[in-house]
Amino acid sequence: MKLTMASSPHNHSHKSLTRLMLTVIAACIPGLIAQVVFFGTGVLIQLVLALTAVTVFEAAIMLMRKRPVWPALSDGSAWLTAVLLALSIPPLAPWWIIIIGCLFSIVIVKQLYGGLGFNLFNPAMAAYVLLLISFPVQMTSWLPVSELSSNAIGFTEQLRIIFTDFTSIGYSLDQVRAGIDGITMATPLDTIKTDIAHGLTVTESMQKPLFNEWAGLGWMWVNLGFLAGGLYLLKEKIINWHIPVSFIASLALCSAIGYIAAPGTEPGTIFHLLSGATMMGAFFIATDPVSAATTNKGRLIYGALIGLLVYLIRTFGGYPDAVAFAVLLLNIAVPLIDYYTQPRTYGHGAVK
Repeated sequence: MKLTMASSPHNHSHKSLTRLMLTVIAACIPGLIAQVVFFGTGVLIQLVLALTAVTVFEAAIMLMRKRPVWPALSDGSAWLTAVLLALSIPPLAPWWIIIIGCLFSIVIVKQLYGGLGFNLFNPAMAAYVLLLISFPVQMTSWLPVSELSSNAIGFTEQLRIIFTDFTSIGYSLDQVRAGIDGITMATPLDTIKTDIAHGLTVTESMQKPLFNEWAGLGWMWVNLGFLAGGLYLLKEKIINWHIPVSFIASLALCSAIGYIAAPGTEPGTIFHLLSGATMMGAFFIATDPVSAATTNKGRLIYGALIGLLVYLIRTFGGYPDAVAFAVLLLNIAVPLIDYYTQPRTYGHGAVK
């Protein structure tokens, strides 16, 4: 496959890689706060575990490769992977879940391909999909939002559950998941999908306390938090607008068509945009500069196809929250997208 490209002048952004990564991490803070408010301090425990694990694994692999450790750590890419993965898993997931995810994301997905800049897949999402396929029960046991929880769980109790798999009164987390003390419940996307499969309409399903007028309780605010962080990244020109805008526009268009075609069995556009990992996916995951498309036209195609796949997998697939799957599938297509959207030279140095 031959690719002929014209050389162009390049403007320096005056932003170091470390500053870029730390800015993206800082932009996650509104979404992080919303998760802590609605789902408890287990989110913070998972975050600390993830940051510690990626630091250890990144340092270990650099020592094995006989490379300097601090430059690899200080660029912040491993820490960003830790943040995204920690925010993607249930707050009460056992401690070994996040450790396995961090090990896979850093050692296999990132370093095995040669380190930062060479990885084909988004490390955090590759790890998330591995965990979801390997440990579906642990990865789908989310806490209900705080206002619906009949048994509020404090920090110490969440710490005990994460590290021992038992509550203070002796129930194992498997018993908790079975509903003995009502700690866990399905997410809004899972609930809608299950209810429709059992013959309920979307309107009937959304009468449950898990929902408000627009989307799932708590989840709506988490998505709005990531939207706020994403808009900050756009303002600071840390990311380009093409991927998030085309992602959101594509998902909005597909969900609107689906709702018009079958209003009883298809949630509306607002529900899709404010559920699951939509906004985190649009601004923080799909925009990964290493694994995403690199041309503006390619970014528009890339984002639009992710939005389409998210809708199709949510509607017809087995996993209601499909952002990770959609991103990984499009990561595979990036070389092809870039090939057909790169500028080419046509005689006398003309670029087309």
